[in-house]
Amino acid sequence: MDFWWGVLVIAFGLIVSVALHEVGHLVPAKLFKVKVTQYFVGFGRTLWSTRRGDTEYGLKVLPLGGYVRMIGMFPPAEQQMSEDARYEARQRRRGLRGTIDAIVEDTREASGAEVTDELRPGDGRQAFYQLTMPRKLAVMFGGPVVNLIISAVLFAVVLSGLGVPTASNRLASVSECVIPAGESRECTASDPAAPAAEAGLLAGDRVISWDGAPIENWEDLTTAIDAEGATEVDVVVERDGAQVALTLTPTLAERPVIEDGQYVTDAEGDLVLDEQPFVGIGAARELRPEPLTAVPGYVWQVFSGTVHMVLTLPQRLVSIAQSTFGGTERDPGVMGLIGVGRMGGEVASSEVLTTTERSAVMLEILASLNMALFVFNMVPLLPLDGGHIAGALFEGIRRRFAALTGRQDPGPADTAKLMPLTYVVVVVLAGMSILLAIADIVNPITLF
Repeated sequence: MDFWWGVLVIAFGLIVSVALHEVGHLVPAKLFKVKVTQYFVGFGRTLWSTRRGDTEYGLKVLPLGGYVRMIGMFPPAEQQMSEDARYEARQRRRGLRGTIDAIVEDTREASGAEVTDELRPGDGRQAFYQLTMPRKLAVMFGGPVVNLIISAVLFAVVLSGLGVPTASNRLASVSECVIPAGESRECTASDPAAPAAEAGLLAGDRVISWDGAPIENWEDLTTAIDAEGATEVDVVVERDGAQVALTLTPTLAERPVIEDGQYVTDAEGDLVLDEQPFVGIGAARELRPEPLTAVPGYVWQVFSGTVHMVLTLPQRLVSIAQSTFGGTERDPGVMGLIGVGRMGGEVASSEVLTTTERSAVMLEILASLNMALFVFNMVPLLPLDGGHIAGALFEGIRRRFAALTGRQDPGPADTAKLMPLTYVVVVVLAGMSILLAIADIVNPITLF
């Protein structure tokens, strides 16, 4: 049951994120007197709706997105062709070119009819294409920026409120013996006993001091072990609320070299080994709150990683197709809605995470989803917000250049010409969604 609660939490969080994204478009559009006729979350058949003023608000059966319908998203043609003229033009240009021209003409005609039918002189309303370039940018940036704000706020709650998993001075494991580096097996009678087990350390102990040096975290402990080397030390641990004093002598063993939290490898990709003091203990991870000043850097790190993911999406999708249908290892960096829901279910039903840790991971998933919504919507292709932003920027640059050169104002950018490409983008997005859904079912990514 906990699994499905986790799925519902992620689904609800995603629906709320989409709804707020559309609010980011709705508010500035109404502020600039653009006539907004519909605000809906979801697609398909309408489940519920209500009308307030000019706008119908509602929910649809498939909560896979949302939209705000603004009058005049595309500028109408300056001169509307008659039906006979349009038919003759299509006859002259058959095939692909004729189909493309027909799509563009139909888009312009629909936009012109929309403006004529919906806008009334004197009511103070206007069409989207009539806005200035800065106002168009404000309307179209509004949705993605809301997702960016949600992402930053959720990351702030996780980092500074709940904390991030950090290696602590509490022991999660104690090795029974010393196993050579690179080997993964059970202990045998010929293996020497690990110093920690020999000294009586137990999983769950919290190291308080190491040879007199106070220990507050895992970094303190590893620094103290390296400093003392293979000499006998006095260790104090906290066990069941009481302090226990022990004596321990680390042994020297070849272990992987770690720098900046990463294993060091040689030119062949093999781990670089070095003789180091070995105790045989593993750290338990605990949530440690970070200062608010750490949030911007973390948000930037997630943003940069998401941008890289989007830029490399084509080859990632090829890799996912190969892993799904060819049995190769799957790229864990990209998943669809089914995969994200499954991840939420695994987190909610996990027995290795505490309640606070589960809450932190769930919020981090939602924060990452909102960052993905922000970055993906900024791709400069229609029907994404980035496509409308690119159109507004092109229009502003063209009008500014005309003013500087003394030419006539060219008017709004004719984004209707991009509609054939928009249909291609829609088909590609649908194909990508289907591929990820199949991959999430056939070859799912699991956390535990």
